Amino acid sequence: MADGTARGSVTGRALALLGAFDAAHPRLRITELARRANLPLATAHRLAAELVSWRALDRDADGGYSIGLRLWEVATLAPVAGRLREVALPFMQHLYETTHENIHLAVHDGFDALYVEKLCGHRSVPVISRAGARLPMHPTGVGKALLAHAGGEFVHSYVERPLPRFTAYTITERPRLLRELRTTADRGYALTSEEMTLGSCSVAVPIPGAGPEPAGALGVVVRSVRTDLARLVPDLRTAADGIARTLGALEPRR
Repeated sequence: MADGTARGSVTGRALALLGAFDAAHPRLRITELARRANLPLATAHRLAAELVSWRALDRDADGGYSIGLRLWEVATLAPVAGRLREVALPFMQHLYETTHENIHLAVHDGFDALYVEKLCGHRSVPVISRAGARLPMHPTGVGKALLAHAGGEFVHSYVERPLPRFTAYTITERPRLLRELRTTADRGYALTSEEMTLGSCSVAVPIPGAGPEPAGALGVVVRSVRTDLARLVPDLRTAADGIARTLGALEPRR
């Protein structure tokens, strides 16, 4: 057990409990929760009870804990989940009606692409992304679009890290990835081909922001047999520009 976590503030310990949950662990028993939060069992049990009383956590009849509705309610107040998602949804729905493929909206968060929203249907190719999930930037279309338009210092920090390889086609070699990012920035859209998941490829564009970096990225994921991804770019750009204009109109008047 890390001493720093065990001796941290009450707030830090409570946040460690909440941070123990992820897509692979949506439900945890108290012993698993304590272990993943790196807390003594008694401390985890006491804090979990307080979080249940506030409805940040739910506890089922079998003793399992999961994220509570009140925490979800508070999370929806975050600007990225509120204004950006609300503005983008009509444009995403139009893209879905045009393509019947996976439509992704993501933002840059640390070294990850954080997926804010996803639309899909029965005909869409299966993908591992979901709203609220985060994936590395280099093997995903929306992530690559965000990374290509990030500051030079951030890009340098990103490519100097060990880059995970998800398929045989994932670009993990530093010089090759830098060339790919320059190409992406120059042409204004990102392409991936089975870099995150075998059988799927993607195209994505940045959503213009108020500053030098994008407000987010919008992408389409399709089956690899569809090779003419460039034909989707005009619709993606139209949607991204529409989102940017609407966001700009919502900015408070100075």
